[in-house]
Amino acid sequence: MPSNTLTPPQTQIGSRPAKARRMDWLDALRGLAALVVVFEHSLDVLLPEVRATASPWFDFGRYGVFVFFLVSGYVVPFSLERRGSVRRFWAGRFFRLYPAWCVSLALALLLGAAGMSYGLPAALGERPWASALAHMTMLQDLLGVPNAVNVYWTLSYEMVFYLLVTAMFVAGVHRSSARVALGFGVGAAILGVALPSGLLASRWPGGTILAAAVFLAAGLAAMVSRRRAVRRTGVAVVAALALGLLVLDSRIGAIESLCIIATMFAGTAVRGVQDGRLRAWPAVAMVAVVPAFSLVAGLRTPTALALNANPAPLGPDWSVAVGAAWLTFLAGLALRDRPMPRALVWSGLVSYSLYLLHPLVIQAIWHAAGRDPGDLPGPIRLMWGVVLVTAVLGAAAASHRYVELPAQRLGRRLTSRRRPPAGRDPGNDPGNGSVRVLA
Repeated sequence: MPSNTLTPPQTQIGSRPAKARRMDWLDALRGLAALVVVFEHSLDVLLPEVRATASPWFDFGRYGVFVFFLVSGYVVPFSLERRGSVRRFWAGRFFRLYPAWCVSLALALLLGAAGMSYGLPAALGERPWASALAHMTMLQDLLGVPNAVNVYWTLSYEMVFYLLVTAMFVAGVHRSSARVALGFGVGAAILGVALPSGLLASRWPGGTILAAAVFLAAGLAAMVSRRRAVRRTGVAVVAALALGLLVLDSRIGAIESLCIIATMFAGTAVRGVQDGRLRAWPAVAMVAVVPAFSLVAGLRTPTALALNANPAPLGPDWSVAVGAAWLTFLAGLALRDRPMPRALVWSGLVSYSLYLLHPLVIQAIWHAAGRDPGDLPGPIRLMWGVVLVTAVLGAAAASHRYVELPAQRLGRRLTSRRRPPAGRDPGNDPGNGSVRVLA
């Protein structure tokens, strides 16, 4: 899952630091999270015994993705503030997200055609153009469309977070992250049990996808307008789209959806406190409520009012994993000035490609090992495990070097800011898609 880590503290908004330093502790957390997710997805293939014994008590996958969500919340909003431009921020997100995503999607299609994978979800073929459009928005998990690759679901929640952060930035209320985190946390614990899942997509599948794509494009375009009234309209459209899909149309249910967004905004608030942008004690008190309410929310059973929702609670394995993710993030924050293991830091650098490609490598290993390697003797499975790890890391390294980095360089060249005329404040230039940042 993507995030920028070149974000030094106390940098004037809209300016570039003289020397941007990479935060190794964030890369180490991202590397750890990615490797844990790889471990989770390899259990059914190579370690069914671990799946049977440990998984009922600890959800390794949710642990990994919640660490990712915390890191994204900590980093991404300040990338927007540092750029000072909605247009440049979204251009950067595009070149950060889509190139490696397109490669993983192409590989998934190739593996499926060659019979070397579990195959794409059959429902994708029922409305191919609608499914393709939903995936292009990266909101498919909130639009009733199965994910072409199972890990794509987290990108939908990253996208919702980006939309909300952008809307808050344009509206000038981006310093309210602690209160927003608290609101989503309270909503998850109290209202989440009664909110529907998949409500819109189950009733108007094609219409919901088309409307979401139109509103997304129109809202983002409006927020970079030269006219303040149009920008405000864009804020309303984008916020309504993000919140509407989140509380009415989530595949995973409103409890977890709201917990995810609460967690990401809590990460933003932690960074705000650390940098002195937020008053410490009120923000810390509000942030502390988020993991507590998340743990409680995970144990609650959806009520009869929750349409289309799973009647079972998320369970103790989910709550334990979320709590462990918070402890891991706070431990990384406490140790941020200490040297990090270089292997984890490197894994963090390639973590987006690692995250996207590892399910495809696992499927290829599953095919090559006879489609049931769990029944093979231990030493043979160990050999396949070594092959799997080597192939996953090699694929991630190649994708990072030959896809991600060139795409990011291209994005920087295309979005490099021209020097403004003397006396003109680029942060207030509507043509730059920017707005003044309000403290």
